[in-house]
Amino acid sequence: MKNGKQDSNSNSFLGLTPLIVFLVIFMATGIITKDFTNMPVLVAFIVVLAYSLCLNKKGEKLSIDEKVDIFSRGGGEPTIILMVIIFILAGAFYSVANAMGAVESTVNLGLSVLPTKAILPGVFMIGCVISFAMGTSMGTVTALTPIAVGMSQQTGISLPLIVATVVGGAMFGDNLSFVSDTTIAATRTQGVELRDKFKMNGLIVLPAVIVTLTILSFIPIGSATLEVGPYSVVKVLPYLSIIVCALAGLNVMAVLAVGISTGAVIGLGMGAFNFVELLGFIQRGFGWMEDLCLIAIVIGGIVELMKYYGGIGFLLEKVTSKVKTKKGAELGIAALSSLIDIATANNTIAIVSAGPLAKDITKEYDIDPRRTASLLDVFSSAFQGIVPYGGQILVAAGLAKLSPVELVPYSIYSMLMIVFGILAIVFGIPNLKRKTDNTKKVES
Repeated sequence: MKNGKQDSNSNSFLGLTPLIVFLVIFMATGIITKDFTNMPVLVAFIVVLAYSLCLNKKGEKLSIDEKVDIFSRGGGEPTIILMVIIFILAGAFYSVANAMGAVESTVNLGLSVLPTKAILPGVFMIGCVISFAMGTSMGTVTALTPIAVGMSQQTGISLPLIVATVVGGAMFGDNLSFVSDTTIAATRTQGVELRDKFKMNGLIVLPAVIVTLTILSFIPIGSATLEVGPYSVVKVLPYLSIIVCALAGLNVMAVLAVGISTGAVIGLGMGAFNFVELLGFIQRGFGWMEDLCLIAIVIGGIVELMKYYGGIGFLLEKVTSKVKTKKGAELGIAALSSLIDIATANNTIAIVSAGPLAKDITKEYDIDPRRTASLLDVFSSAFQGIVPYGGQILVAAGLAKLSPVELVPYSIYSMLMIVFGILAIVFGIPNLKRKTDNTKKVES
């Protein structure tokens, strides 16, 4: 490899096979059953872990206990554990906000300012705002899809088009929100700050947003009066608080703590729940993130085993042997994130899985870590909004009683994210001034 930093003699394709086994298990189950949700991701990774513990490095043979120690070091790596804590806090925030009525109020507030003649671009923008505030594309899809179905019935707008537009807006926030698990995963794996990743990321996807709005504005629709439910501006404050705190530069744990506290105080004050019920809602939020936390820990351990077996070095050697330039390395990072998301239908898992590999490539080719974090998030989120077996499209299609495949041709924003993501790599934009201590200044 470049600069001779990697000992090629220790690299081995065998060490890469755990990743291949996972892809085979996941894809084969989906193809055979015609439903990619039938293979739980955590179960698949546990099977891969069992396989990984059966391997041995060439010329060496470790006991199971020694391999478990290697796995534990990877799963218990400080970045992984901190990310787990942040995931749990994010779940608690969304649960409390949902319980005190913030989701419903935020949706209805957005609809109240929506011009009837601009329904499609308006729905997209509302989806962007809500998902950015909530930090969850699934929550946005769940909240907005029933409303989009009603709009379609009132105006005659194509149902697949307006539902796919909701998904597009949801993926915007999933990609950019300060409390999105993808943002947290991308920034944590690359050691960059939330604000810096947001700036880099925003400049890459802004053209996609503008073009999407332009396209949606030119699609003819009927006219009708939209029915908007009640809302309370006070109930929107938890989301506003996390946006303000994140933009002010508070670390992500402080941001989430402020959001949870704001939601709790408002919910208690308005009688949405009592103190005991509040504790239950916080616990419910923790539970929502349990699978993701366990997946992150197991992936961290498997990656550590793959490193020991020489699989990570083998992959980097092969990727970098084909890569001759920094742009080529960036395209490699984008492809890695995209392929894993296509295989797993989960952009957070794609980022967590590709993150350590991307970080090594970043160091090897002196890429701005902020840019790497953005590319990981942009491409994984873009494909997440296109694959018909992805959670967002499955939920949207289910609520609208459509086939998931019907939504894919109308996934305008997600497709444009890929286009402008590639253009950003090819033309080297945005070219923000790089911090000399960027890799040392870690958002915690």
